[in-house]
Amino acid sequence: MAYEHGISAERLPAWLRRPLARSGEYQAVEGLLGELRLSTVCREAKCPNRGECYASGTATFLVAGDVCTRGCAFCAVETRSPAPLDPGEPGRVAEAVARLGLRHAVVTMVTRDDCGDGAAGHVAATIRAIRAAAPGAAIEVLVSDFGGSSDAVDTVLEAAPDVFNHNVETVSRLYSTVRPQADYARSLRVLERARVRAPRIPTKSGLMLGLGETREEVLEVMRDLRAAGCELLTLGQYLRPSARHLPVAAFVEPAEFARFARDGRRMGFSGVASAPFVRSSHHAAELAGR
Repeated sequence: MAYEHGISAERLPAWLRRPLARSGEYQAVEGLLGELRLSTVCREAKCPNRGECYASGTATFLVAGDVCTRGCAFCAVETRSPAPLDPGEPGRVAEAVARLGLRHAVVTMVTRDDCGDGAAGHVAATIRAIRAAAPGAAIEVLVSDFGGSSDAVDTVLEAAPDVFNHNVETVSRLYSTVRPQADYARSLRVLERARVRAPRIPTKSGLMLGLGETREEVLEVMRDLRAAGCELLTLGQYLRPSARHLPVAAFVEPAEFARFARDGRRMGFSGVASAPFVRSSHHAAELAGR
Protein backbone atom coordinates (compact mmCIF):
# COMPACT_ATOMS: atom_id res chain seq x y z
CA MET A 1 0.00 0.00 0.00
CA ALA A 2 1.11 3.57 -0.60
CA TYR A 3 0.63 4.88 2.94
CA GLU A 4 1.77 2.71 5.86
CA HIS A 5 -0.19 3.67 8.97
CA GLY A 6 0.23 2.75 12.60
CA ILE A 7 4.03 2.58 12.83
CA SER A 8 5.44 4.34 15.89
CA ALA A 9 8.39 6.71 15.66
CA GLU A 10 10.42 4.02 17.43
CA ARG A 11 9.64 1.57 14.60
CA LEU A 12 10.49 3.49 11.47
CA PRO A 13 10.03 1.60 8.21
CA ALA A 14 13.18 0.25 6.61
CA TRP A 15 13.38 3.04 4.01
CA LEU A 16 13.69 5.65 6.77
CA ARG A 17 16.63 4.02 8.54
CA ARG A 18 20.11 5.22 7.65
CA PRO A 19 23.38 5.97 9.45
CA LEU A 20 24.23 9.53 10.47
CA ALA A 21 26.96 11.08 8.31
CA ARG A 22 29.51 13.02 10.32
CA SER A 23 32.65 12.56 8.24
CA GLY A 24 34.06 14.74 5.47
CA GLU A 25 33.63 18.47 6.11
CA TYR A 26 31.20 18.13 9.02
CA GLN A 27 33.47 19.51 11.73
CA ALA A 28 34.78 22.30 9.50
CA VAL A 29 31.24 23.47 8.70
CA GLU A 30 30.20 23.29 12.34
CA GLY A 31 33.27 25.27 13.31
CA LEU A 32 32.66 27.98 10.72
CA LEU A 33 29.04 28.38 11.75
CA GLY A 34 30.08 28.72 15.37
CA GLU A 35 32.83 31.19 14.54
CA LEU A 36 30.45 33.40 12.55
CA ARG A 37 27.54 32.96 14.98
CA LEU A 38 25.18 31.71 12.31
CA SER A 39 22.06 29.59 12.58
CA THR A 40 21.02 26.92 10.11
CA VAL A 41 17.64 25.38 9.49
CA CYS A 42 19.57 22.10 9.46
CA ARG A 43 20.16 22.41 13.20
CA GLU A 44 17.24 24.51 14.43
CA ALA A 45 14.61 22.47 12.57
CA LYS A 46 16.34 19.14 13.33
CA CYS A 47 16.61 18.24 9.65
CA PRO A 48 17.43 14.55 9.09
CA ASN A 49 19.84 15.55 6.30
CA ARG A 50 22.02 17.74 8.50
CA GLY A 51 24.88 15.25 8.75
CA GLU A 52 24.92 14.61 5.01
CA CYS A 53 24.88 18.31 4.13
CA TYR A 54 27.49 19.40 6.67
CA ALA A 55 29.71 16.48 5.65
CA SER A 56 29.52 17.60 2.01
CA GLY A 57 30.52 21.13 2.97
CA THR A 58 27.20 22.93 2.79
CA ALA A 59 24.40 24.21 5.02
CA THR A 60 21.11 26.10 4.72
CA PHE A 61 21.36 29.42 6.50
CA LEU A 62 18.56 30.57 8.80
CA VAL A 63 18.35 34.36 9.00
CA ALA A 64 16.38 36.92 11.01
CA GLY A 65 17.37 35.04 14.15
CA ASP A 66 16.65 31.52 15.34
CA VAL A 67 13.30 32.20 17.02
CA CYS A 68 9.99 32.21 15.15
CA THR A 69 6.95 34.30 16.03
CA ARG A 70 4.64 31.47 14.96
CA GLY A 71 4.19 28.03 16.45
CA CYS A 72 3.51 25.59 13.63
CA ALA A 73 2.71 22.15 14.98
CA PHE A 74 5.28 20.38 12.80
CA CYS A 75 8.31 22.65 13.23
CA ALA A 76 11.15 22.30 15.73
CA VAL A 77 12.26 25.94 15.51
CA GLU A 78 11.73 27.63 18.87
CA THR A 79 8.76 29.98 19.31
CA ARG A 80 8.95 32.99 21.66
CA SER A 81 9.53 36.74 21.49
CA PRO A 82 12.56 37.21 19.22
CA ALA A 83 15.50 39.53 19.64
CA PRO A 84 15.86 42.54 17.31
CA LEU A 85 17.26 41.82 13.87
CA ASP A 86 21.05 41.64 13.78
CA PRO A 87 22.33 44.05 11.10
CA GLY A 88 25.62 42.16 10.95
CA GLU A 89 24.00 38.84 10.10
CA PRO A 90 23.76 39.34 6.29
CA GLY A 91 27.49 40.04 6.08
CA ARG A 92 28.37 36.98 8.16
CA VAL A 93 26.17 34.76 5.98
CA ALA A 94 27.91 36.16 2.91
CA GLU A 95 31.30 35.45 4.45
CA ALA A 96 30.27 31.86 5.15
CA VAL A 97 29.06 31.37 1.57
CA ALA A 98 32.36 32.69 0.24
CA ARG A 99 34.52 30.64 2.63
CA LEU A 100 32.60 27.45 1.93
CA GLY A 101 32.84 28.08 -1.80
CA LEU A 102 29.14 27.39 -2.33
CA ARG A 103 27.90 27.42 -5.91
CA HIS A 104 24.27 27.44 -4.75
CA ALA A 105 23.52 29.15 -1.44
CA VAL A 106 20.16 28.55 0.23
CA VAL A 107 18.89 31.11 2.72
CA THR A 108 15.73 30.57 4.72
CA MET A 109 14.19 32.60 7.51
CA VAL A 110 12.09 32.45 10.62
CA THR A 111 8.73 34.19 10.42
CA ARG A 112 8.99 37.66 11.96
CA ASP A 113 5.46 38.97 12.39
CA ASP A 114 6.91 41.48 14.86
CA CYS A 115 8.72 43.36 12.07
CA GLY A 116 6.87 45.87 9.93
CA ASP A 117 8.09 44.27 6.70
CA GLY A 118 8.26 40.73 8.07
CA ALA A 119 12.08 40.96 7.81
CA ALA A 120 11.89 41.15 4.01
CA GLY A 121 14.48 43.93 4.01
CA HIS A 122 16.80 41.75 6.08
CA VAL A 123 16.49 38.90 3.57
CA ALA A 124 17.12 41.31 0.69
CA ALA A 125 20.21 42.63 2.48
CA THR A 126 21.47 39.05 2.82
CA ILE A 127 21.02 38.45 -0.91
CA ARG A 128 22.94 41.62 -1.76
CA ALA A 129 25.72 40.76 0.69
CA ILE A 130 26.16 37.30 -0.83
CA ARG A 131 26.25 38.80 -4.33
CA ALA A 132 29.09 41.08 -3.25
CA ALA A 133 31.10 38.43 -1.41
CA ALA A 134 30.48 35.45 -3.72
CA PRO A 135 29.41 36.76 -7.13
CA GLY A 136 29.55 33.31 -8.70
CA ALA A 137 27.06 31.75 -6.29
CA ALA A 138 23.41 31.25 -7.17
CA ILE A 139 21.09 32.33 -4.35
CA GLU A 140 17.88 30.58 -3.39
CA VAL A 141 15.64 32.06 -0.72
CA LEU A 142 12.91 30.28 1.23
CA VAL A 143 10.70 32.96 2.74
CA SER A 144 7.70 33.28 5.02
CA ASP A 145 4.33 34.54 3.80
CA PHE A 146 5.16 38.02 5.18
CA GLY A 147 1.61 38.22 6.49
CA GLY A 148 0.42 38.47 2.89
CA SER A 149 2.31 41.71 2.17
CA SER A 150 2.93 42.15 -1.55
CA ASP A 151 5.36 44.96 -0.77
CA ALA A 152 7.47 42.59 1.32
CA VAL A 153 7.54 40.00 -1.46
CA ASP A 154 8.59 42.75 -3.88
CA THR A 155 11.39 43.82 -1.55
CA VAL A 156 12.91 40.34 -1.72
CA LEU A 157 12.42 40.05 -5.46
CA GLU A 158 14.10 43.41 -6.08
CA ALA A 159 17.29 41.91 -4.65
CA ALA A 160 17.08 39.34 -7.50
CA PRO A 161 17.44 35.90 -5.94
CA ASP A 162 17.95 33.08 -8.42
CA VAL A 163 15.12 30.99 -6.93
CA PHE A 164 12.16 32.21 -4.85
CA ASN A 165 10.73 29.53 -2.56
CA HIS A 166 7.71 29.62 -0.28
CA ASN A 167 6.41 26.34 1.10
CA VAL A 168 2.70 25.58 1.37
CA GLU A 169 3.76 22.67 3.64
CA THR A 170 0.48 20.73 3.64
CA VAL A 171 -2.98 20.48 2.13
CA SER A 172 -5.62 23.14 2.71
CA ARG A 173 -7.81 20.98 4.98
CA LEU A 174 -4.99 20.51 7.51
CA TYR A 175 -3.90 24.13 7.86
CA SER A 176 -5.89 24.79 11.03
CA THR A 177 -4.04 21.92 12.72
CA VAL A 178 -0.61 22.07 11.10
CA ARG A 179 -0.20 25.81 10.41
CA PRO A 180 -2.89 27.60 12.46
CA GLN A 181 -1.34 31.08 11.99
CA ALA A 182 -0.93 30.66 8.24
CA ASP A 183 -3.42 30.58 5.39
CA TYR A 184 -3.37 28.31 2.34
CA ALA A 185 -4.76 30.87 -0.10
CA ARG A 186 -2.33 33.51 1.22
CA SER A 187 0.62 31.21 0.56
CA LEU A 188 -0.56 30.68 -3.00
CA ARG A 189 -0.84 34.45 -3.43
CA VAL A 190 2.79 34.87 -2.33
CA LEU A 191 3.87 32.53 -5.12
CA GLU A 192 1.54 34.20 -7.62
CA ARG A 193 2.93 37.61 -6.71
CA ALA A 194 6.49 36.43 -7.23
CA ARG A 195 5.64 34.91 -10.58
CA VAL A 196 3.89 38.05 -11.83
CA ARG A 197 6.39 40.50 -10.39
CA ALA A 198 9.54 38.64 -11.49
CA PRO A 199 8.62 36.08 -14.16
CA ARG A 200 12.26 35.22 -14.86
CA ILE A 201 12.87 34.05 -11.28
CA PRO A 202 11.74 30.43 -10.83
CA THR A 203 9.28 29.88 -8.00
CA LYS A 204 9.37 26.81 -5.80
CA SER A 205 7.24 25.22 -3.10
CA GLY A 206 7.10 22.08 -1.03
CA LEU A 207 4.88 19.78 1.01
CA MET A 208 5.37 17.32 3.83
CA LEU A 209 3.50 14.06 3.45
CA GLY A 210 2.26 11.82 6.22
CA LEU A 211 0.26 14.38 8.18
CA GLY A 212 -3.13 12.87 7.37
CA GLU A 213 -3.62 14.08 3.80
CA THR A 214 -5.07 11.96 1.00
CA ARG A 215 -3.48 11.35 -2.37
CA GLU A 216 -6.16 13.40 -4.14
CA GLU A 217 -5.57 16.31 -1.74
CA VAL A 218 -1.87 16.28 -2.60
CA LEU A 219 -2.68 16.30 -6.30
CA GLU A 220 -5.06 19.22 -5.72
CA VAL A 221 -2.26 21.22 -4.06
CA MET A 222 0.04 20.40 -6.95
CA ARG A 223 -2.55 21.67 -9.42
CA ASP A 224 -3.03 24.83 -7.34
CA LEU A 225 0.73 25.42 -7.34
CA ARG A 226 0.93 25.05 -11.09
CA ALA A 227 -1.98 27.48 -11.47
CA ALA A 228 0.03 29.93 -9.36
CA GLY A 229 2.96 29.55 -11.76
CA CYS A 230 5.12 27.43 -9.47
CA GLU A 231 7.88 25.64 -11.40
CA LEU A 232 9.81 23.61 -8.81
CA LEU A 233 8.31 21.19 -6.29
CA THR A 234 9.60 19.19 -3.33
CA LEU A 235 7.75 16.46 -1.44
CA GLY A 236 9.16 14.68 1.61
CA GLN A 237 8.10 12.59 4.57
CA TYR A 238 7.11 14.43 7.76
CA LEU A 239 9.13 13.18 10.72
CA ARG A 240 8.04 14.18 14.21
CA PRO A 241 10.82 16.27 15.79
CA SER A 242 9.64 15.73 19.39
CA ALA A 243 6.79 14.39 21.49
CA ARG A 244 5.18 17.84 21.65
CA HIS A 245 4.79 18.02 17.86
CA LEU A 246 2.15 16.41 15.67
CA PRO A 247 2.46 12.64 15.43
CA VAL A 248 3.13 11.04 12.06
CA ALA A 249 -0.19 9.90 10.60
CA ALA A 250 1.38 7.72 7.91
CA PHE A 251 4.70 6.72 6.41
CA VAL A 252 4.53 7.16 2.67
CA GLU A 253 6.26 4.45 0.66
CA PRO A 254 9.06 5.40 -1.76
CA ALA A 255 7.03 4.10 -4.70
CA GLU A 256 4.27 6.58 -3.89
CA PHE A 257 6.77 9.43 -3.77
CA ALA A 258 8.00 8.34 -7.19
CA ARG A 259 4.42 8.30 -8.42
CA PHE A 260 3.91 11.88 -7.23
CA ALA A 261 7.09 12.87 -9.07
CA ARG A 262 5.67 11.47 -12.30
CA ASP A 263 2.37 13.27 -11.63
CA GLY A 264 4.23 16.53 -11.11
CA ARG A 265 6.20 16.26 -14.32
CA ARG A 266 3.00 15.54 -16.23
CA MET A 267 1.44 18.66 -14.70
CA GLY A 268 4.30 20.74 -16.06
CA PHE A 269 6.64 21.32 -13.11
CA SER A 270 10.11 21.84 -14.54
CA GLY A 271 11.67 20.08 -11.57
CA VAL A 272 10.27 17.70 -8.94
CA ALA A 273 12.15 16.18 -6.01
CA SER A 274 9.96 13.60 -4.30
CA ALA A 275 11.32 11.04 -1.84
CA PRO A 276 11.11 10.38 1.91
CA PHE A 277 14.19 12.41 2.88
CA VAL A 278 13.62 15.27 0.46
CA ARG A 279 13.54 18.69 2.09
CA SER A 280 13.25 22.15 0.51
CA SER A 281 16.98 22.82 0.45
CA HIS A 282 18.26 19.26 0.02
CA HIS A 283 20.15 19.06 -3.29
CA ALA A 284 18.56 22.39 -4.19
CA ALA A 285 21.20 23.15 -6.84
CA GLU A 286 20.36 19.98 -8.75
CA LEU A 287 16.63 20.68 -8.66
CA ALA A 288 17.24 24.20 -9.96
CA GLY A 289 19.33 22.77 -12.79
CA ARG A 290 22.65 24.16 -11.56
